[in-house]
Amino acid sequence: MMSKAGYDFYLKKCLLPIAPEKLELKINNANSTLTLINEGEINILKTSELTDVEFECRIPQVKYPFATYKSGFKGASYFLDYFERLKVDKKPFQFIVSRTMPNGKVLFSTNMKVSLEDYKITEQAKDGFDLKVKIKLKQYRDYGTKTVSIKIAASKPKVTVEKPRAAETNPIPHTTQTYTVVRGDCLWNIAKRFYGNGAKYTIIYNANRGIIGGNPNLIYPGQVLTIPTA
Repeated sequence: MMSKAGYDFYLKKCLLPIAPEKLELKINNANSTLTLINEGEINILKTSELTDVEFECRIPQVKYPFATYKSGFKGASYFLDYFERLKVDKKPFQFIVSRTMPNGKVLFSTNMKVSLEDYKITEQAKDGFDLKVKIKLKQYRDYGTKTVSIKIAASKPKVTVEKPRAAETNPIPHTTQTYTVVRGDCLWNIAKRFYGNGAKYTIIYNANRGIIGGNPNLIYPGQVLTIPTA
């Protein structure tokens, strides 16, 4: 009998004690279809919209042998308070799903910055004192503003463009190397290989936005990525 892979779900730094049975990620489409005279339909390709994430997790009130806790057992109230803080803080956070084989080999990981859109708590008699929480997340993209200053000289106008003031910046060092993506890769694992820390995947993503596109979770075999020195 083949053993199943293990799944760890993190909302920011909170590890869910019982991994959800099902995870849905909807990568929304922003393409436009137009009908041209004598040409028929054409599809205008655009950057993908934000990804929607949805899952339902079980939050136990008692300690089960199959449940996982990072620092000892915690009741349901701890997790409900944590979800509430994620909602009212109005700040994005990391959503990470790590998939690992029984032998410790990492299959691949989902790692994206998200916002907590809403969650629904359900209590049922068949679940005893345990709770079920249905959570909806949405991918978050950092954004900033660009300022343009126009200086009128005696000869002709001179335009100076200041660098965008982004919510978060990751300077890209000048010393770099390259890596060719293979099947099963994700930015989290590539960052862990080169930097020893998967959370530094944003350094690689920011250096390769033109290759990867708007979704850092979509990379394909054969893509050659620039790996800056962290």
